[in-house]
Amino acid sequence: MQIRAMVASDWAQVSQIYAEGIAGHMATFETCVPSWSDWDEKHLDIGRFVAEEEGVILGWVALGAVSHRAVYRGVVEDTIYVAKNAQGRGVGSVLMATMIDASEKAGIWSILAVTFQENNASIALHQKLGFRMIGYRERIAQLDGVWRNTVMLERRSEVIGND
Repeated sequence: MQIRAMVASDWAQVSQIYAEGIAGHMATFETCVPSWSDWDEKHLDIGRFVAEEEGVILGWVALGAVSHRAVYRGVVEDTIYVAKNAQGRGVGSVLMATMIDASEKAGIWSILAVTFQENNASIALHQKLGFRMIGYRERIAQLDGVWRNTVMLERRSEVIGND
């Protein structure tokens, strides 16, 4: 497995993995995959990586700004998806570790993760990589007419923002 920066030409495979996540109703409130340009506009250039094996993308990770206010320049939200047939192989851990390293090199001091409370795999992955639970939102939004709860996790850098 190779980890490398995501490029626009990866979108066909990346969007298929995203579509799997949408269909599973455990990863996002989104109901359809956006276009590359819409997705690209909402995500930062740093922290975009894919895990690839023999030309097949197994998973991806990206970061988005939580605010455009200057005081929050070091606070981001992560997004990670692993293909169904690649889950349980450590893909998520390697992607997250790579993204965390890149984020700290870019001056990021806080990474936020928001996931459905039932998404035990995502919660465990984030906690394994140093995230801690910071919040719970009850009935925050509906997905297919069903109210869903989310949990928020945060990873504070030990090297950035400690002054």
